[in-house]
Amino acid sequence: MGDQSGLCRALSEFFDKAKCYLAMVSLQFGYAGMYIICMVAFKRGMSHWVLVVYRHAVATLVMAPFAYFVERKIRPKLTLRVFLKILALGLLEPVLDQNLYYVGMKSTSATFASAFVNVLPAVTFIMAIAFRLETVNLKKIHSLAKVIGTAITVSGAMVMTLYKGPIINILFTHGGGHHSSTNASSEQQHWVTGIITLISCIFGWSGFFILQSMTLKEYPAELSLTALVCLMGMIESGIVALIFERNMSAWVIGFDSRFLAAVYSGVVCSGIAYYMQSVVNKMRGPVFVTAFSPLSMVITAVLGAIVLAEQTHLGSLIGAIVIVIGLYSVIWGKSKDLTAANAEFEKGKASQLETFQKNISDFGDDIDVESNGVSTSAAQKFPPEP
Repeated sequence: MGDQSGLCRALSEFFDKAKCYLAMVSLQFGYAGMYIICMVAFKRGMSHWVLVVYRHAVATLVMAPFAYFVERKIRPKLTLRVFLKILALGLLEPVLDQNLYYVGMKSTSATFASAFVNVLPAVTFIMAIAFRLETVNLKKIHSLAKVIGTAITVSGAMVMTLYKGPIINILFTHGGGHHSSTNASSEQQHWVTGIITLISCIFGWSGFFILQSMTLKEYPAELSLTALVCLMGMIESGIVALIFERNMSAWVIGFDSRFLAAVYSGVVCSGIAYYMQSVVNKMRGPVFVTAFSPLSMVITAVLGAIVLAEQTHLGSLIGAIVIVIGLYSVIWGKSKDLTAANAEFEKGKASQLETFQKNISDFGDDIDVESNGVSTSAAQKFPPEP
């Protein structure tokens, strides 16, 4: 029994330490699946404006009941200040980020888009410093690693942007052979448009994580915040879609890949993702949340080659490798930040305990002195009888 209880305790401690990592890694598998499913839906004529609306409608329907019942007793009051922040969150991620990402993905490829998003942690880190959510001390190695890693990550993104290079066959298959029959303009695709929209998408996504971190300090109810962001995202993206998507037939979808794209991305990549990101963001901060995107890139590259017969260019591969190197320099520095913070916290606790014990000791000495004084005065007032 003792061995079993010890094993259970060790597993519990391991899970408690690893739960943030497991949550973010699991989420990357979900994102990789979304990239492929959505790309298939776009190739079958689905409008990205409509997809964003349906995606958040599904997410709202799924998350709202959980938010209502689970957080009914702990949900804080929704103030005007918090409501305006939720409106901004609905604009930054559902409307701007997702529509721009889908445009960039259609203009390039699912593999390129998922690789380019690896610059997200670096942009989030820079914005976190600007909003004083991150601190940098260049005299410390781990802070220097974060700065250098950010610079390397941006360099990798520039390589992906400026250098295309020859086609690399990832899985040594001939799935991309049919591309050679297309004309040169189709082969080149709209890379400039795609890169510009992806860069804009990354700034919108980073802004979302920064504002989410700030909002959670005033409204610490992750499920309710997720449901409200999905609801506002549905309303705001619906207004935008009605403006830009004039073809009413685009709103009609059947039980095919378009329906699957709306349901899958709504449940996994909006509902569950927003909630998990809120929890981890509250515990570890926005930079940690964005630090696992390279895993999604690898999964998407493999699935894209198998399912979509996508081509990967040498420039994308080199840039992605450079981005990963820089990214994990940032992650290493971030992990050392957490270790240093824990050490400082423990040092502060020890200092407080020592001060408390000293005060108790001084208080006890004062009591002894006062007791001796009382005894002396009592002896003077009431001398013993002869």
